[in-house]
Amino acid sequence: MSSDTVAPFAAPAWRWKTVLSVLGPGVVVMLADTEVGSIVTAAQSGARWGYQLLLLQFLLIPVLYVVQELTVRLGLSTGKGHAELIRETFGTGWAWVSVGGLAVACLGALVTEFSGVAAVGELFGVPRTWSLSLATAALLAVTMTGSYRRVERVALTLGAFEFVFFLGAVAANPDGRAMVSGLAHAPVGNPSYLYLVAANIGAVIMPWMIFYQQSAVVDKRLRPEHYAAARWDTAIGAVVTQLVMAAVLVTAAATIGHRHPKGSLDTIGEVTQAIAPVLGERLGRAVFGIGVLGAGLVAAIVVSLAVAWGVGEATGCKHSLELGFSEAPWFYAIFDLVVIAGAILVAVAPNLVTLSVGIEVMNALLLPVVLGFLVVLALRALPGPHGVHGPYRWVVVGVAVLTAGLGVCFGLAGVLGS
Repeated sequence: MSSDTVAPFAAPAWRWKTVLSVLGPGVVVMLADTEVGSIVTAAQSGARWGYQLLLLQFLLIPVLYVVQELTVRLGLSTGKGHAELIRETFGTGWAWVSVGGLAVACLGALVTEFSGVAAVGELFGVPRTWSLSLATAALLAVTMTGSYRRVERVALTLGAFEFVFFLGAVAANPDGRAMVSGLAHAPVGNPSYLYLVAANIGAVIMPWMIFYQQSAVVDKRLRPEHYAAARWDTAIGAVVTQLVMAAVLVTAAATIGHRHPKGSLDTIGEVTQAIAPVLGERLGRAVFGIGVLGAGLVAAIVVSLAVAWGVGEATGCKHSLELGFSEAPWFYAIFDLVVIAGAILVAVAPNLVTLSVGIEVMNALLLPVVLGFLVVLALRALPGPHGVHGPYRWVVVGVAVLTAGLGVCFGLAGVLGS
């Protein structure tokens, strides 16, 4: 849709068929938000600090919604992806700056996703090279369907495996009094605590989420009249992803944190092995392994597509899942390249939890650039009827400034104080 002919956001059509047809981009990107690095961060939070970081998971729900709702507005009202809007608004140079930051964040994310896949395979005796090869082949095959909606259905199916973490939280039988006590105490003077606060913020607001959801609503061909349903899509996803994070944190706090207070974890496999026994060794390993595998694969799809869309938008090359390889060769080549690069890195790199947590902190340190572009685009590029007006304008600016500021301050405090 051209930005020259803009229709106002229509009143919501509350027919289930309409709502369900719109659902997808928000839920998928939020399920990908609870990726392997986020799961590791939540588990490390529970293992190190019990329930003292649980409240943060719920406080981040409105922050996540406000940020991603802006991407929905931008995509629906302009019909353009995030990098394309940056290129048109600020110029090609700034578009490449944004895509460069995106590429760094995505490569880090893919390392954690494939690390999770490899770790789950090793839990069941599958060699790392086999699990990585199978995962890579599956991811490459998914995008060759020639349809955004088919890819979305696959991502939703994989993401649904994350719901097994709720089973783990219930089976862990958390102490209610300890949970309430943890909610009320926050050791904000401890650098290690602040480092994990920054990691949790970075695990919620990631650069690739903004690029993905805006491009996804465009590729799905949603229009301004779908705005109400798209907001519900985003809101549902924001709640679900943070509940999954909370479930992993509670499970870790009730198991690892209870038995070994202030304990730490060395590998992603150890996270699974430490938490799995709450359901019985065999069943627990299967349940938690499935959750990690689903989280890693759905995130790998989203992260790789975000890079492919971003580069296509910055360069002006064709970039859509609705186009075949012959019509958009660079789009598919970039997707394939980042997937294969991520798998190769994990094949030769150690499987460290500290790396996963560090990547989330890196995401937090990138927030000023990521949220800065998003907010300025919302203020400058959104057509009149779709713009951010009145008190909500200050809510958006305040949320962005506060989130970016806390992410950077806590991240630097944790790094410099450790």
